[in-house]
Amino acid sequence: MMLLLNPNYLYSTLSLLPHLHSLSSVSRTAAFHIALNSNFNCYRLLFINLISNISAASPSTSQSNFLASSPPYSFKHSNGSNSKFVNTGFSSTLWRNNSELMISGMSLLRTHSNSRLLSTSVSLGTPSEKKGFQSVSPNKNRKLNAGCKELMPFVSTDKIVDIIRSNEKNMESQLDSLCGDVRKITIVEAFGGLNRCGLPAFRFFCWICDKHPTLYRDYDICSLMIDNCWRLGDYENMLCLLEDFRTRKICLTGKAFGFIAIFGSTKVLMEETVQKVVKILDAVGGSCRHSGIHSLIKLLCCDWDLFDMAKLAIESTKRQVSYYNLLVRGKCLRGLVKDAQYILDEMREVGCDPDVRTYNYLIGGLCKHRGSTSEACNVFDEMIKRGCCPDALTFEILIYYSCVLGDFDSAIGFYDQMVSRGIEPRFSTHAAFVKGYFNSHHYHESYNYVAESSMKPNWQANRLYSLLAGLYQKQGDLVASRKILVEMMEKGLKPNFSVYMRVLKSLRKTGSIDLARNLQGTFCSLNQSCSMGMG
Repeated sequence: MMLLLNPNYLYSTLSLLPHLHSLSSVSRTAAFHIALNSNFNCYRLLFINLISNISAASPSTSQSNFLASSPPYSFKHSNGSNSKFVNTGFSSTLWRNNSELMISGMSLLRTHSNSRLLSTSVSLGTPSEKKGFQSVSPNKNRKLNAGCKELMPFVSTDKIVDIIRSNEKNMESQLDSLCGDVRKITIVEAFGGLNRCGLPAFRFFCWICDKHPTLYRDYDICSLMIDNCWRLGDYENMLCLLEDFRTRKICLTGKAFGFIAIFGSTKVLMEETVQKVVKILDAVGGSCRHSGIHSLIKLLCCDWDLFDMAKLAIESTKRQVSYYNLLVRGKCLRGLVKDAQYILDEMREVGCDPDVRTYNYLIGGLCKHRGSTSEACNVFDEMIKRGCCPDALTFEILIYYSCVLGDFDSAIGFYDQMVSRGIEPRFSTHAAFVKGYFNSHHYHESYNYVAESSMKPNWQANRLYSLLAGLYQKQGDLVASRKILVEMMEKGLKPNFSVYMRVLKSLRKTGSIDLARNLQGTFCSLNQSCSMGMG
């Protein structure tokens, strides 16, 4: 049984759990959680306390109790010496050696980040199976992002490959017993092993389709299956799969074309392979064609530096601006901006007029590799003369590099042009000014830019103030950093929590206890005000 919790607001500090003293009985459910509201409003403390009805697994029910003891974040379990409760700050794990119960709980971190999850697992099994699990504990260097990092069975990809290699009649049942609950990364690694060994993966893919339909629709896994068919010359199954993918609008990624590096041992063979791939994708059509050709060109020019092969792929199908854009991007990434400019001329010759993305790649490449914005400005002027309207990213590139070079007059000029065209600047555009002034030691201008941001939407003002505070903190000027945070909170703006915590901890480490207390007090007052406002 698995219990997963994904709260919208989560702030974890075990020292804020005094109310757990009130616990005096055990829930008869498999697990329950206690959400404690502190005097913070937007930092809602959610501490997960996994307490099991041990009577279902152990005859000594009356002795199986968890009681909150002093200090409030520690627990004791009075059921003999074979039971152990380990509290490690943010992560707590219970292993009971005399029953069939394994519990792992994780209490995480803070609010402000929807990508942070709290994952709590309850798994029933024998204690010896504990070794078959990976218990992931959060720490300061690990972020728990979109997927849940929970008590997860460890599956060896080598074992999966061995089962598929044996190709026995009961292969599917063996896979069921080995990896009933399997993650994408395990499937991807297994496909990598199969493709390297030249083993057929069709039955494995069918098993994924049957047992894990969500993974069956994964673009990378579908692409790896196509790569497997190419390597084995199984064109019949490959065409059937491509038709099915097209029907279900599945897109191909670069993982579908790893075989090209093997088949194309010579230039002639690689040319033949690329042309054959494009021909098949053109015949299939739909999502497979567009995404497949796009991924193929990107792989050839951006990952493998095979620009001639990428160009051959473009010439072997219907030419599109998006395909040429990949060539321009690849050339600019490698500093070959002159070659990129030639590609723009070629695009016009074949009737594919460069679009705003083409110009953005070229302008960015010129700014980055020429050490000035003069050539980029010429391209910008040409862009406008040819009727291609710049977007927010175009101006941001010019503003960013102007600020990096200390040419703030030009940066302000581009900003004024952008606003006059009715284009809303992105946050990263404002950040370019703040960082540019700060890194050029124009601290007063950087502060003034941020202070004026209080007239902007709150989310932008919050981030700009937090950005400046973070810059001062990284520079080691904790007094200025704290001052920025206090000023923004006095204006009713909530700081970025990670920046606030870094400054607070740094103040404590350097012995500035009074300043740290003042900052923390201001933070608490802001949250109390927000709580009263919402109430």
